[in-house]
Amino acid sequence: MQATTHLCPCCGKPRSIAHLLELYERNYRMLLRLLPELDGHATRQRAVSRSEHDCPLHLEVVERDRYTQTLRLTYEFTDESGVRRQPDLWVRLYRDAAVAEALQCSQRPPWQAEDDADPAAHAFLSAQWRRNLLLNKWLDYLLERGHAFDPQPLPAVETVPV
Repeated sequence: MQATTHLCPCCGKPRSIAHLLELYERNYRMLLRLLPELDGHATRQRAVSRSEHDCPLHLEVVERDRYTQTLRLTYEFTDESGVRRQPDLWVRLYRDAAVAEALQCSQRPPWQAEDDADPAAHAFLSAQWRRNLLLNKWLDYLLERGHAFDPQPLPAVETVPV
């Protein structure tokens, strides 16, 4: 039985951690375009971007530390059952490394890889690829639709001590 090779959509080469980190870098640069104050260590807690061509985009700063920041990007739909968020992406920004990683939730599951053939490592990397490709394509879509958060800071909010 032949092993299935998963190829990187950007270059057609087998997926690697290096390619995943390149995707993280692209996502960070697109987030800087969407949220210009990101590089200036934004002080806002919540914001909404409105576009003529798309639904309002909601941003929430979930956690802020000296070198990292966790954001939640989502559309919010309200119906008789309440508020539904979709897609609902949590993104961890590493400002010192200039990368952005899409998280499934606020905590990543721990795993220990024995070697490159470890199924747990393969499953983890496959999940990372899916989430981060989704983030990459959605950010591209949002920027094409004219989304951007106002660079004017809102009143300061309490931050995590550094």
